[in-house]
Amino acid sequence: MSTIDGLPPLREVIATHGLSAKKALGQNFLLDLNLTAKIARQAGDLTACDVLEVGPGPGGLTRGLLAEGARHVLAVEKDARAMAPLAEIAARYPGRLEVLNADALAIDPLAHLTPPIKVVANLPYNIGTELLVRWLTPVQWPPFWQSLTLMFQREVAERIVAQPGSKAYGRLAILAQWRCDARIVMGLPPEAFTPPPKVRSAVVHLTALPEPRFAASAATLQRLTATAFQQRRKMLRASLKGLHPEIGPLLESVGIKPTSRAEEIDVEHFCALARALDAEG
Repeated sequence: MSTIDGLPPLREVIATHGLSAKKALGQNFLLDLNLTAKIARQAGDLTACDVLEVGPGPGGLTRGLLAEGARHVLAVEKDARAMAPLAEIAARYPGRLEVLNADALAIDPLAHLTPPIKVVANLPYNIGTELLVRWLTPVQWPPFWQSLTLMFQREVAERIVAQPGSKAYGRLAILAQWRCDARIVMGLPPEAFTPPPKVRSAVVHLTALPEPRFAASAATLQRLTATAFQQRRKMLRASLKGLHPEIGPLLESVGIKPTSRAEEIDVEHFCALARALDAEG
C-alpha cells in the first residue's frame, strides 16, 4: 500500500523535502503505511480521542492515526525540515492535525489537547526513555493520557514488561507496572526502517490504571529505584546506604532481606520501602 489518503508515498515525500534521517535527532523513519496503520490500530478506537504524537518525521504514523479516525492529532516535531510535509497532511485532514515545531520535553500537551487523550509515537531513540519516565511519574494520577502506544528499541520494550529476577528487570519495569498494564504488541525488524537501525524494535502498549497498584510517592519511588539499580549487583544494604543511615533495619521492616539485590524485589516491596523512607522523613 503506497498511500492511504491520496498523498504521495513516503519515499517520495522524503526525497521531495530533503528529509534524510539525522542520527543526532534519533531519527529512523518507518515508511510502510501498512505498518504505520497497524501501529495506530494497536492504540484501540481513536475516533473519540485526541492523540499526542512525538517525532512524526515525514508523517507516516501521523497519516495512519488520521486514517484510523483520530479525532485530533497533535504532532510535536523538533526537525524544522518536516514542517512542510506535515503541513500537506494537515491540509488533507482540515482541522484534525496540529503541528508544533518544538522539543517534546519542553511543551505542555494539555494546552493543545482535549481529553480523552492517547499517546501514540515512534519515539526518537534519544529521548524515548526520558519521555516515558515523565509520563509514568506525574504527581497526580490518573495522568493526562489514557494509554501509551510507543515504539522503542526491542531491548527497552523488554525492560518495560520484565519480571523480577530477569536480567531486563529494573527501574522502567517498576515505574511502568506500578501504575499501568504493559505489554508488547508488535515487533519490527531493522529493515522496516530507513535507515535500518542496528537493533530490532517493538511497540509497547501501556494502559493507565485508575489507581496505582500500591501506594507510594512517585518522586520517592523514582529516586529509590534509580539508586537501587545503579549498582544492581550490590546488596541493597550497600547500594541504598546513602538513602537512610539505618537502611538495613528499614529494609527488614518492610519484608526485604538486606542481602537481597534490586533485581529480586517486586513492585509491591519497592513501594513499601518508598513509603517507609517517606515516613522516616
